[in-house]
This record gives sequence, C-alpha cells and structure tokens, in this order.
Amino acid sequence: MRVLTLLAALSLSATSALAAEEPSGCDKFKWPIERERAALTAPDRAKLASGSEQAALPSSAITLGLVAPSEAKLPSPPERAPKDGTFAGFTGIKAPKAGLYTISLSSGAWVDVVQDGHFLKPVAFSGATDCDGIRKTMKYELSDKPLVLQVSGARDNSLSIAILPAQ
Repeated sequence: MRVLTLLAALSLSATSALAAEEPSGCDKFKWPIERERAALTAPDRAKLASGSEQAALPSSAITLGLVAPSEAKLPSPPERAPKDGTFAGFTGIKAPKAGLYTISLSSGAWVDVVQDGHFLKPVAFSGATDCDGIRKTMKYELSDKPLVLQVSGARDNSLSIAILPAQ
C-alpha cells in the first residue's frame, strides 16, 4: 500500500512539474505574439510541400505539408528522434537576410534550423498550450547563408510556420 501511495504522489508531482513547464493561455508567452499569431492564422498562407525550396524568407506564414518521418527525407537527422505516428517535413530557404528572427509554429513539433551545415540553437524560446493559432515561438540569429528548416514530431500532416524579423 505504501508503494502505491508513493507512486501516486510521484505521479502527481510529475504531472504538476509538467504543468508548470507548459503554461496555458495566450498571455503566458514570454514576449508579445500577436503579430506571429495573426500570420499563422491568416487565410492567405502559402501551402508548400515538404522538400520545397524558397528563394527568400517568406513574407507571410506558410503551411508546410508533412509526411511520415521515414518518407520525409530530412537533409539532417533531427536532434530529437520523432515518435511513431508523427509527421515530419522541411523547406529550404536559399537567401535569407541576416538578423534575429522569430520562428513560430501553429502546433507542437520539434524544429531544427540547419545553416552552413550546423544546427542552430534558439537564443530564446516561449510556448504555451491553449492559445488558438500558435503553440510555440523561438528566436534565432540567422546569417545570410541558405538554411533548412526541419520539422518533426508533429501530430498532424501539416503545420503553419511564420518566420518573421524579431521586434
């Protein structure tokens, strides 16, 4: 009986810890997200197939089609292995302008930004559940070299992505 009580207590504390890591609501992001959220929910998002190339950073959000990880042919193995039953995809951007950008996703997924053969680490991250249209946003310092944006671990077969200059 003590073991069950201990397990129940550990389960509750783990659930509480996870809840603390995952804030809920649009007001829980670490910086204003109105611009990114508007871009991610705009009706005119370009629809791109996984593997597509873009000449420059898109001026508005895109909706990227995703496939099973085994079919995605990601150029670099993702830093976090995707779970079974999830989706993955990528897009290449040939000529981004150097600067600080937010990369925001409409729903949960793992993002890898690869530039000049190296995985870039975000300089900042913020996410929250229960905010219609946006799940997470990250800030990356990009150079003017081509980049690949890889998405993996997504629950759905498409995902909206906004890459916008940071404010």
